[in-house]
Order: sequence, then structure tokens, then C-alpha cells
Amino acid sequence: MRPSTDGVAQDSQRRTLYLGGRLYTPTDPFATAMLVADGVVAWLGSDGAAEVMRDIGTTVVDLDGALVTPAFVDAHLHTTATGMVELGLDLTDTQNLAEVLDAVRSRVGAGVIIGYGWDERSWPEARPPTSAELDRAGYGGAVFLDRADVHSSVASSSLLAALPELREMDGYDSSGWLRHEAHDYARAAVYAELPAELRAQAQRWTRAEAARYGIGAIHEIGGPSISSHPDVSALMSLAAAEPGPEVIAYWGELSAGSRALELGCAGAAGDLYIDGTVGSHTAALREPYADNPTAGYTYVTAAQVRDHVVHCAEANIQAGFHVIGDAALDTVLAGFVEAGEAIGADRVRAGGHRLEHVELVRPEHISVMADFGIIASVQPRFDEEWGGPDGMYAERLGDRWQSMNPFAAMQAGGVVLAFGSDSPVTSLDPWQAVRAAAQHRTPGQALSVRAAFSAHTRGGWRAAGLAGGVLEPGAPASLAVWRADELVVAAPDGRVSAWSTDPRSATPGLPVLTDGAPSPVCLRTVVRGTTVYDVGALAGD
Repeated sequence: MRPSTDGVAQDSQRRTLYLGGRLYTPTDPFATAMLVADGVVAWLGSDGAAEVMRDIGTTVVDLDGALVTPAFVDAHLHTTATGMVELGLDLTDTQNLAEVLDAVRSRVGAGVIIGYGWDERSWPEARPPTSAELDRAGYGGAVFLDRADVHSSVASSSLLAALPELREMDGYDSSGWLRHEAHDYARAAVYAELPAELRAQAQRWTRAEAARYGIGAIHEIGGPSISSHPDVSALMSLAAAEPGPEVIAYWGELSAGSRALELGCAGAAGDLYIDGTVGSHTAALREPYADNPTAGYTYVTAAQVRDHVVHCAEANIQAGFHVIGDAALDTVLAGFVEAGEAIGADRVRAGGHRLEHVELVRPEHISVMADFGIIASVQPRFDEEWGGPDGMYAERLGDRWQSMNPFAAMQAGGVVLAFGSDSPVTSLDPWQAVRAAAQHRTPGQALSVRAAFSAHTRGGWRAAGLAGGVLEPGAPASLAVWRADELVVAAPDGRVSAWSTDPRSATPGLPVLTDGAPSPVCLRTVVRGTTVYDVGALAGD
């Protein structure tokens, strides 16, 4: 069900005085009160000092001990696809092929059936559905089902017939299983043809759901292989017209700076694929997979990376790429080195360019990324879902799973991290992502809760080349109010410092995120002074 935001939007010029809270701010670790005016944080201090600010026109809100933090930023999200999981078929919990086909039957007569989330690895059949099976379940209608990693799919015969060019593309299989180029093309075609009202409904649902999780800004990762021009354009128009989390969009297409600017995007970046994914055996590796003779696929050359980075530097926008395997990282970073040789390393560094996912990382990669100021937009819940000695990474990669998602090593090496969900691949829940980063499955790669929280707030703004993610005077009033239990300061190994709950430490705390501890509950989300989500639990409005 879509979270209700009816009646919660307020004029960003309105003055709101928050009292009686616990504020996560570096400005004053003892602050309990905050004034928001004209869409920015105007003042922070004590309840007593705030009394002089009670005047006509100022709304006073009693926080009753609630925690106030900067709003989260989801640095990698697919807005329409996330909403379509709610509006279409959610296949993430299917246990076998029969359950998928039953789900398809339940939607017959509803137009094109779009589903997401199947993963054949745990099924007794250990294979995806075929187009013939989808034809029978869908009574001959058009069916398109994305795999859990959104890098392969299955399609019914009628959909394949409507796209005859697929037969000539890499990754096409007559069984209906689509990978590589064929998958990207089919997916883009399906999403480009969504009815306008259905698209808007999906986008509204995702923005409302993000606000419910305390997310104040999202990075929409678009491109010809993942969405469409109409999709990004419609989202930007919706975000400009309706309250909700801010939308910072990217268009992932080579040397398409003018197109990115036309769409209102921050860069020609995001899911501009260097390679695929580990789950689909398409991430590009230096050595073959442990469970498959392939070493994956590289879709872009170092020369193309170089030319794209130079192009973006000339257009004064961010460049960026989707990159997962170590061979893919070799390629993309070689391209950055060549770009530095062509236009100067300082000019490349000034672009604040970014890489998405950055999973199978070697030490030499980290130093090059740091040298060029490349930001790593990463997803902690990937490790939670697929890490560890018994997870999908180990199944696909053998011992190389221990080199996946080395957050601590990247941070120690000077690489800025920005956290995202890659929703619908993992859920929007940002506290769960912080928890996953603090409980990394690879020994030595966990972050402290404070570092993980920073990557999911300030890091998201830095990944867009913007300031934000800190509560301090003059900063945008994009914040979230939480019902949370005891606040602590935890070390990367999960230990809680003995002084962490003592106010004399002058160190702001965050909620306990150990196993079994309840996640904080969002009471209100505010974006630049405008309330975009509110459960009505705060007294005084």
C-alpha cells in the first residue's frame, strides 16, 4: 500500500522550531533544539536558548526525545522499476518455477505483465522459465520478467515477436532467456511503452516509499539500457511539480552530454555498462567463474572510457560507469588514466566522476580511484544478500568472494563512498544498509556505524557534486525525525565504547544496530523545509 503523504506538505518559507530532541549534528553535540526557516537550518542549540524564538508565525514542534538526523540519500535507484514491483509482479519470494507461472496466471487480462525478482539458483528446476511456459501461463499475452539482478530476463513469444531485432543481438536465446545486449534492449523497450498514468503511479509510489524511510534525495540511474528518455523526463517533471524526495538524475550513455543536460541530469553516468553482474555470469573477471567457463563480458573499451570522460569534462558534467568485475575495473581505470594523459589529471579529478557498484576490487584499483577523486557508489546490502562463504559470490567466484565490496579498504585508501539500494534489487531501507555495512561478511571490511551513516547521507550529496547531509546553520533543512532507543557510538567491529552514552563525550550517537535491535521508525521527513512524510506523532503542529 502506498504510504499516505496527503496534507503533509508545507511551505518551505515557514518557520518551524523543534524542541526536546536529540540532534545528530557536528555543530553542537548537546543541541536539543533547532530552528528551520526559509528551507534551511537557521539555528541549533538548547531548549532554553530557543525560548526567545517563540513568536507569531513560528510553528513549535515537541520532539519528545526523538532523534533528528540529516535525511538519507539513496545514491543508486531505479524509480519506475521500483514502483512496478509494487504495481506489477513481485517474484522475489518465489521458491520454484510453478510459483512464478502461477503469479503470471494471476495477472492475465491486465495488459503487459511485468515482473521482477526471480532467482533460479535456489529452485529445484535450477533454470529460468521458458517463453513457451510463459505463453501457456499468460494465455499468449506479453510477459516480461526481470531476474533479481536486473541483468537478465525472460520474455513470452508475443513479446519476442514484437521485437524481431532481438534475434540478431548478443544474449538472445530462443528459449526466451535474454542476457547482455538482448536483455537491455528488451527491457528498455518494455519500459518505454508503459502507459503514462501507470508510469506516474509507479514513480509516485517510489518517492512516497522513499520519504517513509527518511530518504530526502534519490539518484535516479537512467539510460538507454535501463529506462528511456520519456521515463527520466516524466520523473523530473513529477519531482518538480509534487513534494517528495529530491531527484538527481543520471543518463548512462556514451558521449551523450547534451542529451543528459536536455533531460536535466547531473551527468552522463550511472548504469553505463562496462560489464554485467556476478549473478548472471556477465561481470567481467580476470579469471573465469568458479561455476562457469566464461569470464564475463566487457561492453566498453578503455578508449571509449577515455573519450567519454574527456567529453564530460568538456561539457562540465559528471561521467560514470557501472562496473563490477576486476577485469571491468581494469578497463575503466585504464580509460581514466588515458583521459588524464589527454586533458590533465587535475581536470579529470575536478569532475567528481563516479563508478557504480565497484565490487571485485584489487588494491591497485583503490589507489587509482583515489588519485582521480572517483566516488564509489556502492550497495551494502549486496554483501548482506550474497556475501560470506556460503553465499552467491562464493558459489560464482570461489575464494575471490573475499575481495568483494571492500568498503573499509576503499575508505582507508581515500575513496569517498556513497550508499544506495539499487532498488528494486534490494529494498530502500537505509538503516538496514547502514547495518549491513557495519556487519560486513568479510573480516576487516566493516565500517563503523558513523562512517556508514555518513556514506548514506553526506556521501550521497558528494556523489552528486553537492553540499549537504549535515545539520548545521545554513545547510539545507533536509532531515528525518526518528523514534529510536538508546544512542551509542559503535566501533567497526560492533563494540560499543564505554563512554558512548555519556553526554560528556561530546560525540553525537546513532541508534543501536546490532542483530535483534529494532530499526528506528521514521516519524517525519523534511526536504528543504517542506514536510514530505509525517505519521502525525509529533505534538505542536
